[in-house]
Amino acid sequence: MADRNVPPRRPRDGQGYGAARGPQWVGPEGLGRQAFHQPAGSGLPILDDDGDDDRSRVGRRRALVALGGTAAVVAGGAALAMSPRVRGLFDEAAGDATGVTATDGTPARPSGQQPSTVRTYTEQNESYMGSRAGAALKRNSPSGGRTFSGPADAAARTPVTVKTVLAKDPVRHLASRATFGATPKVLADIRRMGIDAWVRQQLDPEKIAPSAAELKLAELPTLALTSKQLRDQREQLAARGAQPEKEMVDGTLARQIWSQRQLYEVMVDFWNDFLHVAADFDGGEAYRNSFDRDVIREHAMGSYPEMLVAANRHPALLLYLNQNDSRADAVNENLARENLELYSVGVDGGYTEKDVRQAALLQTGRGVDDGRYVFRHDRHYRGKVKILGFSHPNDSTDPKRADQVVDAYLTYLALHPSTARSVARALATRFVSDTPPKSLVDRLARIYTVNRGSVKPLLMSLFSSSEFWAAVGQKVRRPMEYLVATYRTLGVGPQAGPGFRQGDSKRTAFAQGLRQIHDKLRELGHHPMGQPTPDGYPDVYVAWTSAGTMVNGWNEAAELIAGNRTPFTYTRPEKLVAKPPATAGAYVDALAQRLVHQKLSTRERNLILGVAGVSASTRVDATFDGAIAAVARAILASPQHHLR
Repeated sequence: MADRNVPPRRPRDGQGYGAARGPQWVGPEGLGRQAFHQPAGSGLPILDDDGDDDRSRVGRRRALVALGGTAAVVAGGAALAMSPRVRGLFDEAAGDATGVTATDGTPARPSGQQPSTVRTYTEQNESYMGSRAGAALKRNSPSGGRTFSGPADAAARTPVTVKTVLAKDPVRHLASRATFGATPKVLADIRRMGIDAWVRQQLDPEKIAPSAAELKLAELPTLALTSKQLRDQREQLAARGAQPEKEMVDGTLARQIWSQRQLYEVMVDFWNDFLHVAADFDGGEAYRNSFDRDVIREHAMGSYPEMLVAANRHPALLLYLNQNDSRADAVNENLARENLELYSVGVDGGYTEKDVRQAALLQTGRGVDDGRYVFRHDRHYRGKVKILGFSHPNDSTDPKRADQVVDAYLTYLALHPSTARSVARALATRFVSDTPPKSLVDRLARIYTVNRGSVKPLLMSLFSSSEFWAAVGQKVRRPMEYLVATYRTLGVGPQAGPGFRQGDSKRTAFAQGLRQIHDKLRELGHHPMGQPTPDGYPDVYVAWTSAGTMVNGWNEAAELIAGNRTPFTYTRPEKLVAKPPATAGAYVDALAQRLVHQKLSTRERNLILGVAGVSASTRVDATFDGAIAAVARAILASPQHHLR
């Protein structure tokens, strides 16, 4: 990047961003199909089981390990050096940036060459998928496909041929991909309404009534405040212990778990990774909430070009990427670079370092004053620019017209064919496969272009494609997705439980419970808007290969089964199945249907029976003779719950 005081850069050397992530866990092919081998001497952390003796504890650990699976180590990378400022190149008259000789190239970013051609760095998901694990996934991914008349038609006429442990049930598949986790209610709604009607309903979230939990978001008072109010009330909020940037994340988690507008929330999360601004940055406490509300949520089901233009006028993005510091005689290229590299055409989009510099010149003058967007014409570079096919004299002395040129450039960028492909690939990676078929990416890119970046036609085309319905089990839940799905499938409620004790007089039980979830996800390394760098979280499972994270998630599932998060209400584990069968094998089948919405394989069922130390024919009571919590936890450690 071009300046100091900016989030650290992600790597450009083909390795994934971040610290080393530990041994790998369950893959899309299911139990025992991992792409790596576990290093000698490595093992899982000790699980906190409460067995009757050492033998039972060892047996449960072995069963959980066998269910979850472990394998390899994927290393992270280091940051790239920043580029220097461009100073004193222009006088007050309009210039011509298109003729400026490039002098600031480096081996990492050669002047005048396309990053994708030089291959000094790669797109984030691609950097992970270049591993052996990625190659294994590609072999199991469906290829080719077509569009049908609608989602239901596509579901009915698409055979599922990939290897997977998941049930080849289109209703379950849709619920797993278009929500943060299937629940009995969601599955029943899809079956009752039909696939087409349910998808259409989800595409119009404003017509879906808020849930009880969403109404309780009033208990997070900073969510409703404007940026100006947050700035003006900073001292009072601090005295109350309020943290607006954290309450925003808390509220997002509440919506993911309890909102009926599930597809909308999935898209909010998608755009928060694609057009990413971290919650925790200097200024996030005042501006990130508004960015979430007025940029991401406002346009999540609308128009991406409008979202990109709105983002580039928002104080959160302008401060996060130092645009407020950029002027014609001291250009900061951070935002200009990320607009090209991350937020539009992508690293393979065809831009050069010269394009980055000219875009940075064009965007000079944009900034923040007294908490609001401003265009400072006296700091704006005037002169001809040419950026990736966009050219403009950029010589207006009218501030309003000069500012509109930047909007025109951003709209051009958002409608560029490379942006269409970048959005299409990211969308297909999120909803279909870590290695999305080229046929689907090409088709979605055409839909994006024809509809000028509108989101709903993209989603309808996606759900009407054979590639979507053929990709059962080809996505692994990331840590946040696993935990949120666990809350959802266990039917955790947003009201305080009978065991709750008010330990914080300034915050309600609901607010305290959401913060507990938030804090747990910070431990797991994945929470909404949590990536510190502007690339957002990776969306492929080889980036999340930590055995410690997996076990931590299992242990949190055990806390929920036991009802230990007392700010919420729970279904007792012996009540999860309305009429528990009398034999252990049938009980496991019924509990699996309730929690993961399908039967387990014979091997997996036997492993879970081993957790309780019984055979399939053993007669058990509703508590599984005292082992129901351990059995439920083991089912939630199965591949069927890790996959989506």
